[in-house]
Amino acid sequence: MNLTEKDLELLNSKDGLYALLKSRKVNLGKALEETVYAHEMNKKQEELIKLQNWVIQNDKKIVVIFEGRDAAGKGGAIRRLTERINPRHFRSVALNIPSDDERKQWFFQRYINQLPNPGEIVLFDRSWYNRAVVEPVNGFCTEEEYNIFMSQVNEFEKMLIQSNTYLVKFYFSITKKEQARRFRDIKKSPLKRWKMTSVDERAQELWDSYTRYKEKMFEVTNTEHAPWVIVDANKKTHARLEAIKHILKTIPYT
Repeated sequence: MNLTEKDLELLNSKDGLYALLKSRKVNLGKALEETVYAHEMNKKQEELIKLQNWVIQNDKKIVVIFEGRDAAGKGGAIRRLTERINPRHFRSVALNIPSDDERKQWFFQRYINQLPNPGEIVLFDRSWYNRAVVEPVNGFCTEEEYNIFMSQVNEFEKMLIQSNTYLVKFYFSITKKEQARRFRDIKKSPLKRWKMTSVDERAQELWDSYTRYKEKMFEVTNTEHAPWVIVDANKKTHARLEAIKHILKTIPYT
């Protein structure tokens, strides 16, 4: 493998030496790729700190939604996005199954309760868009509830944006083959096995149904004021960087 002077400099860095020495068999190509990713991620995380400082100092509000199929890497992207910023000024929200009282409320109410205060960033690991895809596919809502949601969501998001809130909507897209591979890895790992739910177990079987509802969601809710950003998530490192780059490009921090 022919290495440039810049490649050698990267491999001699702290991240490069770690990538080289973490396994018994040295793979220069893989180590260089990991080092380039780590170097790029560090730079983007420095910018995220600047963005958060701008949010705090100017009482801004940011909502970032992470949607996508099961095992698409949403949680990992959120962790990379937040691991260097001030934990007192962001929240990561992954709501549980609604309680009996929440089921009787207006659907959006429990999400409204999680929206950011001035000077805060909130990241949703799945959001109100559960009702657009996961719930109808798995029979967790009625057709009427689904139709009401689809008729209200665009106006809800417009009101959110008009209240001086920045809204970013990510959809992490993976192939059926990649999802199956990730499920196998999760099941093999004692540290990850807890991630598999009964919904995950049926994801491959219901793939086409998920696709139909996903496409309907894009058709109806990809609006000018709140467009979807589709991220190719077959490679996790690429997806994480692309999501962070888009946030830095979209939010006009100084």
